[in-house]
Amino acid sequence: MDTLEQKHCLPCEGFGAPLDPIAVQEQLNNISNEWQVSADNKIISRDFKFKNYYQTMAFVNAIAWMANLENHHPDLEVSYNHCLVHYSTHALKGLSVNDFICAAKVDTLFKPYAEKFHDRK
Repeated sequence: MDTLEQKHCLPCEGFGAPLDPIAVQEQLNNISNEWQVSADNKIISRDFKFKNYYQTMAFVNAIAWMANLENHHPDLEVSYNHCLVHYSTHALKGLSVNDFICAAKVDTLFKPYAEKFHDRK
């Protein structure tokens, strides 16, 4: 069985329904426990911290590249040393499996930063 980061997003415009709260909780178990779900179960978010602007922007560009490939785009809040990532499926007005697939891919993109750069002085 493929893990979330190995899957690809499916088009969701014009059909389907957002995940119910139970399905959201089940999907949260498949991504980093640092992702938070909004009280209304419509958005998942995670704040990624970096040592400097260069690391932050490299990560943002990697997210943009992946989001373009998946055709599923997060809302990003970018600052000097952090990037707050929000996923929601706007076409469904809530969360879909696509949000969790992309969150898992973002977690994978962050691993090299966490391992190689994040803890460096």
